[in-house]
Amino acid sequence: MPPLVQFVPHLYQWHDIEAVRHLFRVASSLDSLVLGEPQILGQVKAAYGAARAAQRTGVVLTPLFERALHVAKLVRSATGVSGYAVSVSAAAVELAKKIFEQLSERTAMVLGAGETSELAARHLIRQGITRLFVANRSPQRAAKLAQALQATAIPWEEFPAYLGQADIVLSATSAPQPLIQKAMVQDVMRARKHRPMFFIDMAVPRDIDPAIQTLENVFLYDMDALENVVAANYRARQQAALVAEDLVWREVRHFHQWLAAREAAPTIVALRQWAETTRREELDTALARMGPLEERQRRAIETFSVSLVHKLCHMPTVNLKCAFREGRGPEYVQLVRHLFALDP
Repeated sequence: MPPLVQFVPHLYQWHDIEAVRHLFRVASSLDSLVLGEPQILGQVKAAYGAARAAQRTGVVLTPLFERALHVAKLVRSATGVSGYAVSVSAAAVELAKKIFEQLSERTAMVLGAGETSELAARHLIRQGITRLFVANRSPQRAAKLAQALQATAIPWEEFPAYLGQADIVLSATSAPQPLIQKAMVQDVMRARKHRPMFFIDMAVPRDIDPAIQTLENVFLYDMDALENVVAANYRARQQAALVAEDLVWREVRHFHQWLAAREAAPTIVALRQWAETTRREELDTALARMGPLEERQRRAIETFSVSLVHKLCHMPTVNLKCAFREGRGPEYVQLVRHLFALDP
């Protein structure tokens, strides 16, 4: 079930701390199929943005979503929950970043034009790769993928000639035999003056001869190695998620404290209105008994009465808000409204 659909039925259960926690966990990508997946936060932002544009958010929904987005940002900056790649394609690109500091200065080559190749290529582009070659046995499929990626399609039979220009080579074809042999890479490395090359073999069976790993400055990861990286990253995400859960619970409690204080507002307003009405009545009576006064004297007496009422109402207001935070709000409200006869 899509994450947004999961929490929509709970949105109006403001008093249900689990409902609020569920929203915060979804926004923080702690409650999705892929732990830490950033697209989940994007869905929440988009849904909230659409609701605000349609003027469907209000005095509670707006701060609730603002707080949820704040929590998500806090979780992502304070923990590593989204910092570990948990897809094979993303893991391959993360490894490339460890070898080459600036991917924007590198050239990549993709062999194959299937879904795996496209996904990995898109990860490379998101991480800064701007020069990309695409080769496939079908020229039409190579051209189509190159157009989608704003890359350069090269003829399949000519990819060895372009190999020397590529710092990163990603291969995911269905070839029955390895396409890239050790001797081929040796020649390429001599032409490159042994500048590092990173090979990602995502094919089964392999597209790249494992023997190239014996060459200096040549790095190779196959599917087994990538899956081991993904498994280790997922365990790291799970550990980070424990820290993230603590942050979520802290923010949930903050929201409920705000909500509790808001629920005390009608009684506080009624109490202050009663006090203000009483002040005005008593002030009018007192001024009438005093007879003619200078304007300065009238202002001084009125200022005194306003200050007195504010001071008398201050502690009841503070204690009423505290009572809600401590879970005793309803009984305090009933007592205050009864003591001051605030109900008609």
